Amino acid sequence: MRSGHPNLEHRTLRRRDLMVALGGLGAGAIWGGSRATRALARLSAGSQEQAAAAAACVLTPEVTEGPYYIANHLTRRNITDGRRGLPLVLDLAIVTASSCSPIAGADVELWHADAGGVYSGYSGSTPPSGVGGHATPDNSKRFLRGHQKSDANGKVRFITIYPGWYRGRTPHIHLKVHVGGQVVHTGQLFFSDRVSDTVYRTSSYEAHGQPDTTNAADSIYHAAGGSSARLHLTKRTGRGKGYRGTITVGVRT
Repeated sequence: MRSGHPNLEHRTLRRRDLMVALGGLGAGAIWGGSRATRALARLSAGSQEQAAAAAACVLTPEVTEGPYYIANHLTRRNITDGRRGLPLVLDLAIVTASSCSPIAGADVELWHADAGGVYSGYSGSTPPSGVGGHATPDNSKRFLRGHQKSDANGKVRFITIYPGWYRGRTPHIHLKVHVGGQVVHTGQLFFSDRVSDTVYRTSSYEAHGQPDTTNAADSIYHAAGGSSARLHLTKRTGRGKGYRGTITVGVRT
């Protein structure tokens, strides 16, 4: 008879799988304990993977697009336009939050500040006054901006640099996700304060100094989901070095 509780039923099945795996080892399980341990480890790893996948499908909170958004049609993987800075490879996975299904062909749009905290299209880095205010572009530059279409697995990669910061905000990257010609998500991606401190001591960033706002002090960071909106960063080795950042973005379509 079914328990009526899917999680309890799942755990029961997992235990049953384990018993079958151990029983299949027969007498060898008594003398070959390592085989039993490996069987248990595989089942445990599977449970962890399922838990991680479920966590990745949480709906990503919506936040402001910020004052420096400029609509554009720059379809490109490499958005650096020659700007100096520590290389950053961004690997994003776009999924439907309700089902974890990857969204193929989603148009993912990114924009962020350069190492000195300046956004392309603008000559300075002082945001306009007022909540949700928008600054009017004053030049035609469009570095560190671009679009990419997600592949069949909902994945998209951008080549850029670690973003700089501007007054009153923790370091971040803006994104919009378009599906079927409609914007289904406007959000921001964040970084570890510790990593940012290290990056901003390097040559391309040191003149601008350390950010005046940490994640903990940034209200938009918390509105965007806090640590759930923070990129998972790993160091890259070899040519270019820098960092690789990954995240799954759950959206409502």
